[in-house]
Amino acid sequence: MKKQIWIATLLYLCSTLFLGGVLLFFLHHNLNIFFITIAIFLLALAVGYTLNTYVLSAKFKVDENLLHLTKEILHELNIPLSTIQANTKLLQRTLEENEKGLKRLSRIDDSSKRLKRLYAELVYSIKKEIHTIEKEIFDVQTVVEERVSVFKLLNRNSFILSLSSFKISVDKIGFEKMLDNVLTNAMKYSEKQEPIFITLQDNILSIRDKGIGIDEIELVKIYDRYYQSDNHAYGEGIGLSLVKAYCDDEKIKIRINSNKGEGTTVNFNLNNVII
Repeated sequence: MKKQIWIATLLYLCSTLFLGGVLLFFLHHNLNIFFITIAIFLLALAVGYTLNTYVLSAKFKVDENLLHLTKEILHELNIPLSTIQANTKLLQRTLEENEKGLKRLSRIDDSSKRLKRLYAELVYSIKKEIHTIEKEIFDVQTVVEERVSVFKLLNRNSFILSLSSFKISVDKIGFEKMLDNVLTNAMKYSEKQEPIFITLQDNILSIRDKGIGIDEIELVKIYDRYYQSDNHAYGEGIGLSLVKAYCDDEKIKIRINSNKGEGTTVNFNLNNVII
């Protein structure tokens, strides 16, 4: 990489000196300024194209190879996942009277669904890097209830819902990932016996917990990548930075209210994305 940078720099320097020499030559011979401008423009275009081709060709090749490898890995991951789910359904039919066996199969089925979800999110993240994700129209209430049902399987905090139905148009998987991040934080920073409140009224989606809370100084840094308000908690500290980036892309206004020791409320204003 360093070698390529030095070569590109040398090419740029030589091309600049060359164009400067051509300009001086034309001026010295008192040629028409119009022809001077056209000649320099064409030379600069040729040099720029050559330089960019040299610098970017290696990157394009790496990106193409990486994309091809990623597609192969995703394809291979999808095969065992599909096999697990198909065989789980078959075994459930043969163990209808075996309570313990059914419980174990239920755990396997839940785990495979979580893996399937992670697989879908991985595909989504890769596609998002390649091109813009198309928006989908969906009912917010339905999506919130679906995501909450997944978190209930963890048998941790309870959820108290007060939802109203309305549709929005956004990147759906990104919206679900946003919800997952906020719900994960609410559970992570709350005691197990404390409920999490989710309301959806007047176009505002609100998620409130009674956890450790955040003081005013920490609130200023809360969207910084890798920042964690509690260094002893598990995580990489990138969740809220991703949430904020998604909200900015979709024109969703996010506001976080919190007090140390009293809990946190995250509000999403969905006015700009309502259908």
